[in-house]
Amino acid sequence: MEGLYLGSVGAAYTRTSLKLRKITHILTLCDCLPPKFPGEFNYKVIEVLDDPSVRLSAHFRETGEFINAAIREGGQVLVHCFAGVSRSATVVIAYLIAYHQMSYKDAFALVQNRRPWINPNPGFCAQLRRYETWLKEQQSKSAKQDS
Repeated sequence: MEGLYLGSVGAAYTRTSLKLRKITHILTLCDCLPPKFPGEFNYKVIEVLDDPSVRLSAHFRETGEFINAAIREGGQVLVHCFAGVSRSATVVIAYLIAYHQMSYKDAFALVQNRRPWINPNPGFCAQLRRYETWLKEQQSKSAKQDS
């Protein structure tokens, strides 16, 4: 998606790469990675472990809003965790489901097409499926109220 990048700590800690891609916002999903260049980029840090029991879905709304606001302002967002495989991929998929009305299956396929080694843990995948269902229910309720 235009303005959205998914990567690892290596990407987030390489100033030249960030500047080359005109990154303006960095969303960090890790319990041990402080912002490397705090004065140069707009950061949001969510301290979360990559564990199937972690309720990452509790952060889908705030991370989606952060990504959406940055892109709407013309910014470029890097979403990263340690390896760019599970937590960050999950958040990007959740963003696509919520803000681009994609199904879980289509959002997962799109992200995997761009970054083939993504592998959200089973707990995060289950949370994404529930999130998709919940969003559809909310849209259905809203449509009924509007008619």
